Amino acid sequence: MKKTYKIDVDCANCAAKMEAAANATPGVAHATVNFMLLKMIVEFEEGADPKAVMPAVLSACKKVEDDCEIFL
Repeated sequence: MKKTYKIDVDCANCAAKMEAAANATPGVAHATVNFMLLKMIVEFEEGADPKAVMPAVLSACKKVEDDCEIFL
């Protein structure tokens, strides 16, 4: 399952850090951050619950870029 989320991030380098953090999160098969559109597209692993995985993605992103936001 793929879902798109609106994000708030200050620079392209920060967006790349968010993408790497999201891809390292359990339950995420693949994540892509588009800095120009301020969107994150997340493809979840089979059987993963997006409502359970996305708070972990947000937490991982905040560890690498504390002023970023994902609007869940």
